[in-house]
Amino acid sequence: MNKPRLILTNVLVFLITGLVALVGVPLEAYFYGFDGFELAVCLFLIYFSGMSITAGYHRLWSHKAYQASGVVRVILAIGGAMALQNSILHWASDHRIHHKHVDDNDKDPYSAKRGFWYSHIGWMLREYQAHRYSDYSNCRDLKKDRVVMWQHNHYLAIMLASNIGIPVLLGWLNGDIWGMFLLAGVFRLVAVHHVTFFINSLAHIWGKQPYTDKNTARDNGILAFFTFGEGYHNFHHIFEYDYRNGIRWYQFDPTKWLIRGLSAVGLASHLRRTPEERIEKAQLAMQLQQTQQKAAHLPNGEELLALVQQEYEQLLHRVNEYYDAKKRLMELKAQALKDSYANLDVQFQYRELKQRLALQREKWLAVCALQLHPA
Repeated sequence: MNKPRLILTNVLVFLITGLVALVGVPLEAYFYGFDGFELAVCLFLIYFSGMSITAGYHRLWSHKAYQASGVVRVILAIGGAMALQNSILHWASDHRIHHKHVDDNDKDPYSAKRGFWYSHIGWMLREYQAHRYSDYSNCRDLKKDRVVMWQHNHYLAIMLASNIGIPVLLGWLNGDIWGMFLLAGVFRLVAVHHVTFFINSLAHIWGKQPYTDKNTARDNGILAFFTFGEGYHNFHHIFEYDYRNGIRWYQFDPTKWLIRGLSAVGLASHLRRTPEERIEKAQLAMQLQQTQQKAAHLPNGEELLALVQQEYEQLLHRVNEYYDAKKRLMELKAQALKDSYANLDVQFQYRELKQRLALQREKWLAVCALQLHPA
């Protein structure tokens, strides 16, 4: 069977920019060096173009996880073109197909089950699915977005102006056009390319699955550090419409912080969040499954399985009680009821149930740990 034809433009772009970044940039650094301004510009443009993909192409346009003002959308569209990953319309179409058919070797554009090389870059080098470049029927909503269509229709001009014009202008102002172009232009481009591609490849083979194992996506804090927060990929694949990927305060997700910051100054709105109850239940279901698998192989497996199931049901009951009480309390606060006694009673119940839930969680974790070190 003949392989699909090579996409020569893509092959040349990756080959030439890769060689310049791997050979030309080190030679320039050795013979002439880079000054502090060039290094700062390179780092800034890495974040600018990289987060234009994560905050713009990905969370804003592909998943509609929040809404942004016209000014923000234009800036993200320019930064996304600077990342040289095709137009918003094309990128979002590919990504929506990926989520709909994740890990399906025939339908997922960059299925991780076809191997690291394919999911990382190989899928862009050959015309595996020719219709990808003409069928945008899954993005009818984006076709109505004037910024999206402006960028799509003028992509080549915007891409060239941002990738060549900006570094050259900054290099001229700094007195070294060639050095700035090599570092902030080519090296920056290659770095952002592979950082983004790691989400399609590494984030599907390296890390943990705390929320679901129905697909290959993984959570990886190390990867999140290099991918502007996108490394919490297991969470993202089960809760794709959440504007966050790292949901804990300590998880590195600068894209989430950017979106929240834009919201604080009125430039973003309608930030979508997955209810805490759904997140916790998904995590508990995975813990149950993993603990059952461990217990099944132990000598007293049947007894342990019964205990695990019993404690899980108790914990699930406490979870439901807790979130029901929390919902009632929020409703009371929202309605600003004058009946303070009723309000205090619900608050008391809420605190009590919160304590019960904490105790039940501790008991559950102890049961899970028991499978690792059975008596």
